[in-house]
Amino acid sequence: MADQTQPWAERTVEVPPQPDAGVPQQRDPYRRGVASVGPRAHRTEPFPAVAHEPTGTGWPGEPVPRRPLSWHVARLKRGGEWSAAGALFAFVCWGIWAISGGGDLVGPFLVFAVSLLVAAGLFALARLLGRVVLERQLGRVRRSARGAHLVTAVFLAGLGFAYLRQTQWIMDAWNWLTT
Repeated sequence: MADQTQPWAERTVEVPPQPDAGVPQQRDPYRRGVASVGPRAHRTEPFPAVAHEPTGTGWPGEPVPRRPLSWHVARLKRGGEWSAAGALFAFVCWGIWAISGGGDLVGPFLVFAVSLLVAAGLFALARLLGRVVLERQLGRVRRSARGAHLVTAVFLAGLGFAYLRQTQWIMDAWNWLTT
């Protein structure tokens, strides 16, 4: 039996050499320049030509099909809840400021309208920067306007806090709480 100290020994069976048991004489397997190649069993046929299936990218040099306006509007709406929340907060804070100031509300309304126009301009600027940086420079595809809506929401929240800082009784209450 084999030496059992080796891990492979228990799976190995020793076979004594058999004298001339019909084994043909082996040639030198490493002869230079000679390869043993058997006959070809079958011939391969080339694959049939397949028609072009459009994948959305089209052929090179072909103009990109224009998407409908509803597709662009749907992309702009994604993330709009951020801007809506910021606008609602700014509106509530503006209302507190406008009512606590007393008097006519035409002036404060114009201030709020101009502030919303500035927020819309900031949204457009954020979209433009996203187009230049993400799409053109980095080659990414923008699937929504969440980043621009988030920037606009942060601006509108800051605007709301600015309205509250201009309200005297809010600042008096804040000073009373923090001291």
